[in-house]
Amino acid sequence: MSHPNRLRHAIGTTGTTPLIGVFDMFSASVAARHYDGMFISGFGFAASHYGLPDIGFIAWPDIIAFVQRLRLAFPRQHLLVDIDDGYVDPETACHVVRSLEAIGASGVILEDQKRPRRCGHVDGKQVLPLEEYLEKLEMVLATRRELVVVARTDATEESEILRRAEALAATEADVVLVDGVRSVDWIHRVRRVIGGKPLLFNQIAGGKSPRLSLSELSELGVDVAIYSTPCLFAAQTAIDRALRELREADGRLPRTGPDTVGVAECLALLEKNISRHHELVRA
Repeated sequence: MSHPNRLRHAIGTTGTTPLIGVFDMFSASVAARHYDGMFISGFGFAASHYGLPDIGFIAWPDIIAFVQRLRLAFPRQHLLVDIDDGYVDPETACHVVRSLEAIGASGVILEDQKRPRRCGHVDGKQVLPLEEYLEKLEMVLATRRELVVVARTDATEESEILRRAEALAATEADVVLVDGVRSVDWIHRVRRVIGGKPLLFNQIAGGKSPRLSLSELSELGVDVAIYSTPCLFAAQTAIDRALRELREADGRLPRTGPDTVGVAECLALLEKNISRHHELVRA
């Protein structure tokens, strides 16, 4: 089964499929120990690759190169890739989709924001006219072979959210995402207008959406949950704490023990990513 069809099968099974946001190869190495799927988050990639906020700085060749490294190191993981607005124009969006499918991505998320874009959970978002976005989406859908395509709207006005969700569900997109959903009631409302189309929910710490468990999401009819930044935010917290403690200890490293990581533990994690150690995977 191909990578896209493995993800499609997972989405179609009972329950909510979790995909964990990773921001570099190391965070992906840790995430792979716990979950079967990864979300290549624009927020995380902009932070790690450029040290900049997720407001449109990502260049498409950079994201393709990152996904290629991920696929080589993690041949069995689902890889869902955030491609923002397709990097502005439809031709670029189609080229990126074809390139990502060729290197083994499982799926992409294409949003309807216009530039300057914003993280889906902050204020100030603007969206393209629906017809313009649908034209871009239809070109992407015609370009992909098997790749899972998630159609995302960042609309914030209530009637527009439902209008766009219904329109996205009527396309050949595999999944619909309304980003920045503010309540459980709104999940119910979106679920009703999209009918049987699979629904994706985006969870981000400190964001606009409620904190919900996978069991709760499953009961609400959510098919996929992406966790955009758990690795990034955990890294910021842990690095800041470790360096503060090092400074307080006058530069003396802490003792290693069963609950800490040293050279051996880190190398053991990384050696699993060497391609010759992987079992043969049939695409």
